[in-house]
Amino acid sequence: MATFSTSTSIHSKNFPINFIVNVIDGGFFGLGLGFASFSTVLPLFVSNLTDSAILIGLIPAIHIVGWQLPQLFTAHRVAQQKRYKPTVMFFTVHERLPFLGLAAVSWFIPSIGPKIALLLTFMLLVWQGFGGGFTATAWQSMIGKIIPKDRWGLFFGFQSAAGSLLSSAGAVIAGLVLENNEPTSGFTMCFLFAVGAFVISYVAISLTREKETLPISSVTERKAFWKDLRLILRRDVNFRWFVVVRILAQLGTVGFAFYTVYVVRFYGVDEATAGILTAVLMIVQTMFNPIMGWLGDRWSHRGVMALGMVSAAISAGVAWWAPSVGWFYLAYSLAGIAYISSWTIAMAMTLEFGEEHEKPSYIGMANTLIAPTAFLIPLFGGWLADAVGYQATFLATVVGAIVTVLVLSFILHDHPKSELLKG
Repeated sequence: MATFSTSTSIHSKNFPINFIVNVIDGGFFGLGLGFASFSTVLPLFVSNLTDSAILIGLIPAIHIVGWQLPQLFTAHRVAQQKRYKPTVMFFTVHERLPFLGLAAVSWFIPSIGPKIALLLTFMLLVWQGFGGGFTATAWQSMIGKIIPKDRWGLFFGFQSAAGSLLSSAGAVIAGLVLENNEPTSGFTMCFLFAVGAFVISYVAISLTREKETLPISSVTERKAFWKDLRLILRRDVNFRWFVVVRILAQLGTVGFAFYTVYVVRFYGVDEATAGILTAVLMIVQTMFNPIMGWLGDRWSHRGVMALGMVSAAISAGVAWWAPSVGWFYLAYSLAGIAYISSWTIAMAMTLEFGEEHEKPSYIGMANTLIAPTAFLIPLFGGWLADAVGYQATFLATVVGAIVTVLVLSFILHDHPKSELLKG
């Protein structure tokens, strides 16, 4: 299997511009997701069409599964590319365009009715999720190529911080828009604002500079590729435990998706307050993403992820116990730290595994293998909320987070390469 290596000179020449434009990409993508938040705006939109907590729980599940499931199946084709950017630019359109469809659905709800609107909404969410998934392996491989390995945590931290900062602004604006407009026009405006932000994000990522390199694999190596996957799973015990950790982390964060609907339904808060709560989560992510990314590079991504999952357990515990809505400011803040550990830090950890020619394989497996549980666990959370109550879902989240911390602390080990990065 052919391999490639990216030289220090290439990194030093293009690293600053690549760092900047990809942080801008993440920032405006985050702004778009603030206007059409998977934790606030979309659950509120769907809750106007149905009372089912299971369907509401499907919103983040579809997004996550769509992102994760295709990655292993695209890894071999990605490994044949001399440049990853063209693949990224083609497929990322499909994780942005569906929000224009959501704007149309929202506008025509009075004409088409809630049942058809609900069906169309979930079709568009599936399109959006899988659009991200077909982009994901190429995008992560591109980032691994254009960003020096000793800056992975820092880059993901700054990119996520930019996304969180602008997302918090988008969430506040979305809350005000929804508060001061009828649902039909309010949600339509939010989705259109999201599309505008995604266009700016697309322009930014198009400015990425990527040199051609020899493909990692050839077209004729498909059978060897799948054989290599089995060999990797057989020999790399630590990677298998990393997959287990990512599955457990899903359970350790499942309750977060229900916070907004819970505070609206049980505490009677308005949409503007819900937007402020989401902004609190995003502001915390803005503050802590670079810090946790830098700390992961210098100390241990595994250790930082463990700290994040401790925050997850406390967050869900606060939500379960909270005697008043004011405690949810703390719950959202701690959830923001937990999201960093399960997203930003997990992506950096994924890039640590394997040699250069194995990166697409590890990236694909680290995501596709956890896709089934990424779908089932939110369904379980929604079912538990419907059958027993939202507090039961929060308690299950506490248990999942604690188990994740135990595996991170006593079973999973730091990848050997991370030791080299500290020197």
